[in-house]
Amino acid sequence: MKNLLKVSVVVTLCCLMLAPGAKSAGIAERPSARGPAPRAYRFINGLWLSGGSFKARTTYSVGGVFRMSYRGKVDETIDLGGKFVVPPFAEAHTHHFMEGMDYRSLIDDYFARGIFYAMNTNSLKKLSDPIRSYFNKPEGIDVIYANGGLTATGGHPVQIYDYLAGQNILPGMSREDMKNQAYFIIDNEADLDSAWGIIKAGKPDFIKVYLEYSEEYQARKDDPKYYGKKGLDPALLPRIVARAHADGLRVAAHIDTAMDFHNALVAGVDIMAHLPLARITDADARMAASRKTIVVTTTMSHRKTDHVSGLDDINRHNLRLLHGAGVRLAVGTDDNSRTALAEAENLHRLGVFDNLTLVRLWSEASAQAIFPGRKIGLLEEGYEASFLALEGNPVDDFSNVKRIAFRFKQGHVIGAPGARAGSK
Repeated sequence: MKNLLKVSVVVTLCCLMLAPGAKSAGIAERPSARGPAPRAYRFINGLWLSGGSFKARTTYSVGGVFRMSYRGKVDETIDLGGKFVVPPFAEAHTHHFMEGMDYRSLIDDYFARGIFYAMNTNSLKKLSDPIRSYFNKPEGIDVIYANGGLTATGGHPVQIYDYLAGQNILPGMSREDMKNQAYFIIDNEADLDSAWGIIKAGKPDFIKVYLEYSEEYQARKDDPKYYGKKGLDPALLPRIVARAHADGLRVAAHIDTAMDFHNALVAGVDIMAHLPLARITDADARMAASRKTIVVTTTMSHRKTDHVSGLDDINRHNLRLLHGAGVRLAVGTDDNSRTALAEAENLHRLGVFDNLTLVRLWSEASAQAIFPGRKIGLLEEGYEASFLALEGNPVDDFSNVKRIAFRFKQGHVIGAPGARAGSK
């Protein structure tokens, strides 16, 4: 696995590599988005995930879309050889895919893990724009960006970008340069009015906001010992959310405490970028369900947790409560030393979900959380023709999610050694 270049602006200071030991999938030849339209494929002898089970059927990809029947010309028939077909996986909280990172290896590594969709929840537009053309097409990972997040003076993640500037990790960018790029300081409505034009001009795909111990906002506000350990005024957050929603932008909230979770819910945020590091209440779980709030798992986050006693039990409590209430969950890590595979494996270890539920959570629910306007995450008529074919049944043995034999994205074969051995 190749090291990323040190200009990574991740939200952790030490995690500038992908998961140790990861290997490239050898995915060197990819179809060009400027090339001809997708070919028409017939897939035979596959066991396709449908509802709660795998079902044998013949499926077609026509114009990059699934068809359950097709009478037109088929360019190629591919025999899936009894493999288990699932939707592609997704990463709902990352800071990958920026200039300075080895984005070509990142694309290969994500494809190797079967992760086709990603959500970058804080980045510098200056670093993401130069490489955006490599993403959001059949041969690249589909990525959305928040650009810089909204926080308070001295709030998280200001301390991270101050460090990066101080160490000259982003050459030519001083601490002052980070403002209105890596983050936006919003202490009051006047700041919001002043910054919103710049924020909107950056064309973010969504807005990121930071709450950190919001129940102690007043106590931490002007105390230098809480540098990097505070966030927005929770009383201001509803106004930020209303402004974003008026411009058609979803809002994702960094949270830490159970009160952060509550305050973000009351403000109307669309996505909780983390599970809180404390037990949430039944009432808040029900509110999240009723408001269709998405909660990203991040049980493997880089956040410091040495002050938290019984973190596994807290995570189990919150996950069970949220799932039981019908809250929409999505799999994400917030840790650039890992990908969503590590998060999915940790969720499996926690034992909250059965294997079928976890597979559907990582594929169907997570993809749809990132791209709610697209027909993805299901292997059904009219949905984008993207899937993974696994060597074994992941419902019987969850580790089979790593045994990917074949990858197909938006009507294109994603090449890997032996992937086309069953072609006819």
